[in-house]
Amino acid sequence: MIRLFVALGLPETVRERLALLQAGVPGARWTPPENFHVTLRFLGEVDEPAAEDVDAALRRVEAPSFDLVLDGVGHFGTARKPQTLWAGVDRTEPLRFLHDKVDRASVAAGLPPDDRKFHPHVTLGRLNAAARTDRVGRWLEDNALFRSGPIRVDAFTLYRSHLGSNGPAHEALAEYRLSNLTDQTSPSW
Repeated sequence: MIRLFVALGLPETVRERLALLQAGVPGARWTPPENFHVTLRFLGEVDEPAAEDVDAALRRVEAPSFDLVLDGVGHFGTARKPQTLWAGVDRTEPLRFLHDKVDRASVAAGLPPDDRKFHPHVTLGRLNAAARTDRVGRWLEDNALFRSGPIRVDAFTLYRSHLGSNGPAHEALAEYRLSNLTDQTSPSW
């Protein structure tokens, strides 16, 4: 089985800026900057034939290039039990369009539709019971004005996630160009 997701990678300069936000919450497990991305669709565990079907369906996605803007920070979970710290992404029409196309391609490849609300973000860190959650409010205030962009999005990527004791490692398997769909790389399973 292969654990897959479809996402937008981020340029190194943006990853470096995001990494500067990763402080001020003792006990947080910060995401390594090389793992920063904007998930379009989590596919989960699939077998190799299904992965090949997903790749074929994603190759047929047609969508225009667009600009992406990261804007603000937030958290998932409740105020009393925050679980994930993130940088927000402006929900533009081109981003929603690409998300919907990727979701439809995944369904066409035989996967169930994604019934979760699309909330584009970049995961910066995760909190567990040992994390100093009393510092989250301060972190949110300190970083509320974070903004980067515009970031040109010319492609999206199929990633494999390798789970390990030090957290996940992400491997890019295939890249799918937007607007110029003739220059695509093929994954090696």
